[in-house]
Amino acid sequence: MTKIILSGCCGYMGRVVTDIVTADEDTKIVAGIDIAGQGNQEYPVFTKAEDCNVEADVLIDFSSPKALDGLLAFCTSRKIAAIFCTTGYTEDQMAQIREAAAHTAVMKSANMSLGINLLLELLKDAAKVLAPAGFDVEIVEKHHNLKVDAPSGTALALADSVNEALDNVYEYTYDRSQVRKRRDKHEIGISAVRGGNIVGEHEVIFAGLDEVIEFKHTAYSKSVFAKGAVQAAKYLAGKPAGFYDMRDVVLA
Repeated sequence: MTKIILSGCCGYMGRVVTDIVTADEDTKIVAGIDIAGQGNQEYPVFTKAEDCNVEADVLIDFSSPKALDGLLAFCTSRKIAAIFCTTGYTEDQMAQIREAAAHTAVMKSANMSLGINLLLELLKDAAKVLAPAGFDVEIVEKHHNLKVDAPSGTALALADSVNEALDNVYEYTYDRSQVRKRRDKHEIGISAVRGGNIVGEHEVIFAGLDEVIEFKHTAYSKSVFAKGAVQAAKYLAGKPAGFYDMRDVVLA
């Protein structure tokens, strides 16, 4: 049984994680952390991490970058594994997360979906075959009209996966409107679409002579990220100190 502390338990994703864990006989939420305080949860909720006195194997965080300092101090001092699912961290905060990995097991991924992380691995094999054969690579990502950043972190992770497989010789192009020239063969085009309530759609296109191969992932609800976080908690519990990501879960 993996015992979980859920940070951000009163938010939307916190409620989704709670429902998933409730239906999973191998996991249990033993405490929550949320500035909103105790609601109708069946587990105790603390407004500050430092006040939590419940024993656990792993902490899942779906709260805010503002909570990072307190969560890191809590997890490192208690040697509790930590999974950070929140977005919007600064470079300094990411450095803090990596530094904490010297003291306990820490996981941070651009996307917690199992499907996306499997796709990251599949793309490496595809790129090694198709790029040398002259295929161009384009990525199109689609999200809801409230998303403020573009391109998405997941789109960049997909591009990085392709680029890593090709010795990082490719450059990323986000806008072709200002330059009139032919596409460079060492270029990955990344386009962003914003509209409606699209949860998340990512398409990687390998376009060659007379044939096109497409890899596509569609998230129909945010529950895919919660499911991935719970799977990650099972994997990370009991692991030695170090920095992990969802690829470790997929390849386990």
